[in-house]
Amino acid sequence: MAGVLPRHVAIIMDGNGRWAKKRHLPRLAGHRAGVEALRRVARAARAMGIEALTLYAFSSENWRRPEEEVSDLMGLLRVFIKSDLDEMVRDNVRLRIIGDYRRFTSDLVELIDGAIARTAVNTGPMLVIALNYGAQAEIVDVARRMAERARAGTLDPASIDAAMFEDELETRDLPPLDLLIRSSGEVRLSNFLLWQAAYAELLFVDTLWPEFDAETLANAIATFGQRQRRFGGL
Repeated sequence: MAGVLPRHVAIIMDGNGRWAKKRHLPRLAGHRAGVEALRRVARAARAMGIEALTLYAFSSENWRRPEEEVSDLMGLLRVFIKSDLDEMVRDNVRLRIIGDYRRFTSDLVELIDGAIARTAVNTGPMLVIALNYGAQAEIVDVARRMAERARAGTLDPASIDAAMFEDELETRDLPPLDLLIRSSGEVRLSNFLLWQAAYAELLFVDTLWPEFDAETLANAIATFGQRQRRFGGL
């Protein structure tokens, strides 16, 4: 398996706050450093030939954070889109968003919509950002839509299988998830891509997200290449 490249990598970007605390800096400084790490890793993934990179940027639970921190995160998202969009267009990157980002302010929604539209014609690697995303809510929404169709008589419940359910998920047109990485030493999925991670390789690294770089990603890919993926078989 050595040398095998995952088609789809997802990362839970964790550790910005602890990185800042270790340096006696405000949490915003950690989030700013986290954006720089995002840029590094996205570029490295493209250079490696990874087809899709999905990053957990803002969970549906993050609204519980202090209002000032949420506002700072939204501001950094604005800056990232404005500063990096031209590079994504130049590098043939398709920007995708999963999650209910329309809960954000109207100007930020408009900015995100414009970025998605501008990169929609690109044919290269996909950068997928999870914004106001929660995997349990995603699964519940699919189940609710199917239940409504069954009640309306347009869907036979007996016909529902895993493939049909998967086709309703927000990630339906992405390659299957091969590798899910979490930085900062925490060992949990935190409501991220629960369905998609069923047969993904999981890797938990101690590196705090602002310190994550191309070498960290390359090491993760090397570890993936050494795994034996049986998908329930022998």
